[in-house]
Amino acid sequence: MHSKFVAVAGGLLLLAACSSPPPPSPAGPGAGAYGAVPPGGPGGGISASQIVPGSQEDLAQTAGDRVFFAFDRSDISPQAQQILTRQAEWLRRYPNVMVRIEGHCDERGTREYNLALGARRAEAAKDVLVALGIPASRIATISYGKDRPVVLGSNPWAWAQNRVAITTVQ
Repeated sequence: MHSKFVAVAGGLLLLAACSSPPPPSPAGPGAGAYGAVPPGGPGGGISASQIVPGSQEDLAQTAGDRVFFAFDRSDISPQAQQILTRQAEWLRRYPNVMVRIEGHCDERGTREYNLALGARRAEAAKDVLVALGIPASRIATISYGKDRPVVLGSNPWAWAQNRVAITTVQ
Protein backbone atom coordinates (compact mmCIF):
# COMPACT_ATOMS: atom_id res chain seq x y z
CA MET A 1 0.00 0.00 0.00
CA HIS A 2 2.78 2.40 0.96
CA SER A 3 4.68 1.74 -2.27
CA LYS A 4 1.55 2.44 -4.35
CA PHE A 5 1.13 5.78 -2.63
CA VAL A 6 4.79 6.66 -3.21
CA ALA A 7 4.49 5.63 -6.89
CA VAL A 8 1.35 7.73 -7.41
CA ALA A 9 2.84 10.73 -5.58
CA GLY A 10 6.04 10.41 -7.63
CA GLY A 11 4.06 10.26 -10.87
CA LEU A 12 2.12 13.38 -9.91
CA LEU A 13 5.33 15.20 -9.07
CA LEU A 14 6.79 14.26 -12.46
CA LEU A 15 3.70 15.54 -14.23
CA ALA A 16 3.80 18.79 -12.27
CA ALA A 17 7.49 19.25 -13.05
CA CYS A 18 6.83 18.82 -16.77
CA SER A 19 4.14 21.46 -16.90
CA SER A 20 5.09 24.95 -17.95
CA PRO A 21 3.25 28.26 -17.94
CA PRO A 22 1.24 28.92 -21.08
CA PRO A 23 2.70 31.32 -23.60
CA PRO A 24 1.13 34.76 -23.80
CA SER A 25 -2.25 34.43 -25.48
CA PRO A 26 -3.77 36.71 -28.09
CA ALA A 27 -5.22 39.83 -26.53
CA GLY A 28 -8.81 39.43 -25.41
CA PRO A 29 -11.17 41.43 -23.20
CA GLY A 30 -9.15 40.70 -20.06
CA ALA A 31 -5.78 40.76 -21.74
CA GLY A 32 -3.06 43.26 -21.10
CA ALA A 33 -0.17 44.52 -23.16
CA TYR A 34 1.47 41.10 -23.11
CA GLY A 35 -1.67 39.05 -23.71
CA ALA A 36 -1.97 38.04 -20.07
CA VAL A 37 -5.31 37.10 -18.66
CA PRO A 38 -6.39 36.14 -15.16
CA PRO A 39 -5.78 32.50 -14.22
CA GLY A 40 -8.26 30.36 -16.12
CA GLY A 41 -8.76 33.03 -18.79
CA PRO A 42 -10.96 36.11 -18.69
CA GLY A 43 -13.48 35.64 -15.92
CA GLY A 44 -11.22 33.18 -14.08
CA GLY A 45 -12.57 30.06 -15.81
CA ILE A 46 -16.20 30.69 -14.94
CA SER A 47 -18.79 30.37 -17.70
CA ALA A 48 -20.65 33.53 -18.72
CA SER A 49 -23.92 32.20 -17.29
CA GLN A 50 -22.30 31.79 -13.85
CA ILE A 51 -20.85 35.29 -13.60
CA VAL A 52 -22.55 37.50 -11.02
CA PRO A 53 -23.13 41.06 -12.31
CA GLY A 54 -20.89 43.53 -10.50
CA SER A 55 -18.44 40.83 -9.37
CA GLN A 56 -14.69 40.49 -9.90
CA GLU A 57 -15.36 37.88 -12.57
CA ASP A 58 -17.77 40.25 -14.34
CA LEU A 59 -15.15 43.02 -14.31
CA ALA A 60 -12.46 40.69 -15.66
CA GLN A 61 -14.74 39.30 -18.38
CA THR A 62 -16.38 42.56 -19.41
CA ALA A 63 -13.67 45.18 -19.10
CA GLY A 64 -10.44 43.47 -18.13
CA ASP A 65 -9.09 43.80 -14.62
CA ARG A 66 -5.41 44.48 -15.29
CA VAL A 67 -3.18 46.87 -17.14
CA PHE A 68 0.47 46.20 -17.88
CA PHE A 69 3.52 48.43 -17.80
CA ALA A 70 6.89 48.58 -19.49
CA PHE A 71 10.01 47.88 -17.45
CA ASP A 72 10.61 50.56 -14.81
CA ARG A 73 7.63 52.62 -16.04
CA SER A 74 4.33 53.76 -14.61
CA ASP A 75 2.91 55.61 -17.60
CA ILE A 76 -0.36 54.41 -19.12
CA SER A 77 -0.02 52.87 -22.59
CA PRO A 78 -2.73 53.26 -25.26
CA GLN A 79 -3.83 49.65 -24.63
CA ALA A 80 -3.99 50.27 -20.88
CA GLN A 81 -6.04 53.41 -21.58
CA GLN A 82 -8.57 51.29 -23.51
CA ILE A 83 -8.86 48.80 -20.66
CA LEU A 84 -9.27 51.58 -18.08
CA THR A 85 -11.93 53.21 -20.28
CA ARG A 86 -13.83 49.90 -20.26
CA GLN A 87 -13.35 49.68 -16.49
CA ALA A 88 -14.80 53.18 -16.07
CA GLU A 89 -17.83 52.18 -18.18
CA TRP A 90 -18.25 49.06 -16.04
CA LEU A 91 -17.96 51.09 -12.82
CA ARG A 92 -20.64 53.49 -14.06
CA ARG A 93 -22.99 50.49 -14.51
CA TYR A 94 -22.35 49.46 -10.89
CA PRO A 95 -22.25 52.73 -8.92
CA ASN A 96 -22.17 50.99 -5.53
CA VAL A 97 -19.06 48.93 -6.32
CA MET A 98 -15.82 49.97 -4.67
CA VAL A 99 -12.50 48.85 -6.14
CA ARG A 100 -8.89 48.61 -5.08
CA ILE A 101 -6.07 48.95 -7.60
CA GLU A 102 -3.06 46.82 -6.71
CA GLY A 103 0.31 47.90 -8.07
CA HIS A 104 2.80 45.09 -8.72
CA CYS A 105 6.38 44.91 -10.00
CA ASP A 106 8.72 42.24 -11.22
CA GLU A 107 11.39 40.86 -8.92
CA ARG A 108 14.22 43.06 -10.12
CA GLY A 109 15.18 46.10 -8.04
CA THR A 110 15.06 46.74 -4.32
CA ARG A 111 11.98 46.17 -2.22
CA GLU A 112 11.69 49.88 -1.42
CA TYR A 113 12.04 50.96 -5.05
CA ASN A 114 9.45 48.43 -6.21
CA LEU A 115 6.96 49.45 -3.50
CA ALA A 116 7.23 53.04 -4.74
CA LEU A 117 6.95 51.96 -8.39
CA GLY A 118 3.92 49.77 -7.62
CA ALA A 119 2.30 52.75 -5.88
CA ARG A 120 2.94 54.96 -8.93
CA ARG A 121 1.39 52.32 -11.20
CA ALA A 122 -1.72 51.97 -9.03
CA GLU A 123 -2.09 55.75 -8.77
CA ALA A 124 -1.64 56.18 -12.54
CA ALA A 125 -4.49 53.74 -13.17
CA LYS A 126 -6.63 55.47 -10.53
CA ASP A 127 -5.93 58.88 -12.08
CA VAL A 128 -7.25 57.67 -15.43
CA LEU A 129 -10.44 56.30 -13.86
CA VAL A 130 -10.97 59.55 -11.95
CA ALA A 131 -10.38 61.57 -15.14
CA LEU A 132 -13.05 59.41 -16.77
CA GLY A 133 -15.57 60.45 -14.11
CA ILE A 134 -15.28 57.75 -11.44
CA PRO A 135 -15.24 59.32 -7.96
CA ALA A 136 -11.86 58.94 -6.25
CA SER A 137 -13.72 57.87 -3.10
CA ARG A 138 -14.66 54.60 -4.84
CA ILE A 139 -11.04 53.70 -5.62
CA ALA A 140 -8.41 52.64 -3.12
CA THR A 141 -4.83 51.86 -4.10
CA ILE A 142 -2.16 49.62 -2.63
CA SER A 143 1.33 48.68 -3.71
CA TYR A 144 2.62 45.16 -3.35
CA GLY A 145 5.83 45.98 -5.19
CA LYS A 146 7.61 42.70 -5.78
CA ASP A 147 6.27 41.14 -2.55
CA ARG A 148 3.22 39.48 -4.16
CA PRO A 149 4.12 38.29 -7.63
CA VAL A 150 1.19 37.53 -9.90
CA VAL A 151 3.27 34.89 -11.70
CA LEU A 152 6.22 33.04 -10.22
CA GLY A 153 9.36 32.87 -12.32
CA SER A 154 12.62 34.59 -13.10
CA ASN A 155 12.31 35.10 -16.83
CA PRO A 156 11.09 37.81 -19.20
CA TRP A 157 7.60 36.29 -19.52
CA ALA A 158 7.07 36.21 -15.74
CA TRP A 159 8.53 39.68 -15.32
CA ALA A 160 6.11 41.07 -17.92
CA GLN A 161 3.12 39.51 -16.11
CA ASN A 162 4.21 41.06 -12.82
CA ARG A 163 4.51 44.63 -14.13
CA VAL A 164 0.82 45.23 -13.63
CA ALA A 165 -1.95 47.14 -11.89
CA ILE A 166 -4.92 44.90 -11.05
CA THR A 167 -8.34 46.33 -10.28
CA THR A 168 -10.16 44.26 -7.66
CA VAL A 169 -13.77 44.53 -6.57
CA GLN A 170 -14.11 45.15 -2.82
